[in-house]
Amino acid sequence: MKSLKVIALLLLAAACTRESGTNSGAASSTASSAGSVDLTGAGATFPYPIYSKWFSDYAQSTGVKINYQSIGSGGGIRQLSEQTVDFGASDSPMSDQELANAKGGPVLHFPTVMGAVVITYNVPGLTRPLTLGASTIASIFSGRITKWNDTRITSLNPGVTLPASDILVVHRSDGSGTTYIFTDYLSAAVPAWKSAVGRGKEVKWPVGLGAKGNEGVAGQVKQTPGSIGYVELAYAKQNNLPSALVVNAAGKPVAASIQAVTAAAAGVAQSMPANTDYRLSIVNAPGAESYPISSFTWILVYQRQSDSTKGKKLVDFLNWAYTDGETQAASLDYAPLPGEMAGRLKSRLATIELSGAR
Repeated sequence: MKSLKVIALLLLAAACTRESGTNSGAASSTASSAGSVDLTGAGATFPYPIYSKWFSDYAQSTGVKINYQSIGSGGGIRQLSEQTVDFGASDSPMSDQELANAKGGPVLHFPTVMGAVVITYNVPGLTRPLTLGASTIASIFSGRITKWNDTRITSLNPGVTLPASDILVVHRSDGSGTTYIFTDYLSAAVPAWKSAVGRGKEVKWPVGLGAKGNEGVAGQVKQTPGSIGYVELAYAKQNNLPSALVVNAAGKPVAASIQAVTAAAAGVAQSMPANTDYRLSIVNAPGAESYPISSFTWILVYQRQSDSTKGKKLVDFLNWAYTDGETQAASLDYAPLPGEMAGRLKSRLATIELSGAR
């Protein structure tokens, strides 16, 4: 009997040893996985579809892993400013005050691609895209137009039967570069909007329901008949949502497309001063082919990198983005940067200091 007890104790000890070894191995694997991330970033949801592909492709080709949190432009600026990430991402350029508040010193803006913010809606029964103008859009999002069959909408859409139902406005609830682009456009095109609501990553919306992220707005519009919102073009396409044609500064209704965004940027790219900081707006651009709610999106980087190893990895990635990455833009409904601008930005990468503060 005594020998049986000894054997049982030995078996129990062996089992505990195996379990301990297994748990230790799992913990070691988790730690290894957590430590395998080379760079961290956070910010805009607007470019997330293409950034996600870039980071995946870059990891496959170089082994460098980039962890990006799509939390909105406001969050990206805050995290960069607090130095909790290696880079930020935003669809709105940082303000002078935000630049001054950044704890790591001077911040450089690097445009990556261009995209379109579209007006998307859920009106059952429509068989062709709506056409909307700046003043009509402003009136909808300020609550002055409340019915789909309002004459200010129907006059832009002859032959289209619109219901007498209520319009439900959906806007972003978080600090958002997409909101900045949208309100930048309305502020440029509609003086009354600029004085009443203004532009910003967060504004005081007169009406509407808030949703988080481009994906939140797209999801809310998709499931709510009678609703209207604004999202980046890729999110509307991914959710099979319609996008309105928008009357541009030349008076022509234009659908969002890569070509129309490229047309909006053409004049700005040609007239950039040599000392530009790249905080550029292309909303309400001139030209008959320009889509009026177009924008750059930016990666935000400290000029003085406190960690030279991470700094070099970040510069190497951005150099890749301006060559291989740009070729992928069109497949995901973004417009690549003009070639001359991409070349100038690659030269600008050389001004990043990799040895920390001097």
